[in-house]
Amino acid sequence: MDLGIAGKWALVGGASKGLGLGCAQALAAEGVNVVMVARGADDLQAAAQALRAAAPGVSVLPVAADITTPEGREAAFTVAGGPGKAFDIVVTNAGGPPPGDFRAWDREAWIKAVDANMLTPIELIKATVDGMASRGFGRIVNITSSAVKAPIDILGLSNGARSGLTGFVAGLARSPLAAQGVTLNNLLPGAFDTDRLKATMVGAAAKTGQPIEAIANARRQGIPARRFGNPAEFGAICAFLCSVHAGYINGQNVLADGGAYPGTF
Repeated sequence: MDLGIAGKWALVGGASKGLGLGCAQALAAEGVNVVMVARGADDLQAAAQALRAAAPGVSVLPVAADITTPEGREAAFTVAGGPGKAFDIVVTNAGGPPPGDFRAWDREAWIKAVDANMLTPIELIKATVDGMASRGFGRIVNITSSAVKAPIDILGLSNGARSGLTGFVAGLARSPLAAQGVTLNNLLPGAFDTDRLKATMVGAAAKTGQPIEAIANARRQGIPARRFGNPAEFGAICAFLCSVHAGYINGQNVLADGGAYPGTF
């Protein structure tokens, strides 16, 4: 299927590895020019080089910056050869806040979580959607978490910040932007084979004394698909949501978790 987005420009956060990289790869494979933002310069440069080799003819511009800061966002908007703020596609993605007990989180911890996982996506949306509307096409995809639908007790910082973003997007998606060709959706990953998942399992193994593989197997058994997702299939979902065929999908929370969510809605 031709997704109809060749030649457009995308901004992808957290694009050096994991789900962000999966999205950047899927978009570049469709002929989309990509500005890749991540904090780790070495990993980012390696990912960009591999992406250029896999998608010749596509502009791939790496920006080593912290997208959660005003300076990082400005760097993404002013990178040489980029579109400025005239992005057609924005995939927001920032690392989730640490797990823990809510009793241990002070105001600073909460502000940091909200800033990264709610306010940063809102700032990126604010900077780009009016331009999208003026051109008659735009796609915002926020990578959030399956915890938005099924909150996890130790992820309270993430539950709170990402739920705030979810509510904001639900309202904005019902605005006149929808009639101007701009869609806003959230993509909710469950357990995907990423560094973040590995880190959480290492922590669980250290806490329980069990081998990491035992932790991983137990986690897989709780997923009807009996496996973890991979970034490439996550990226494919993202690319479809960014396509011309997804113009009637708006204001949705698209869950990709192998069937782990136990509810009906």
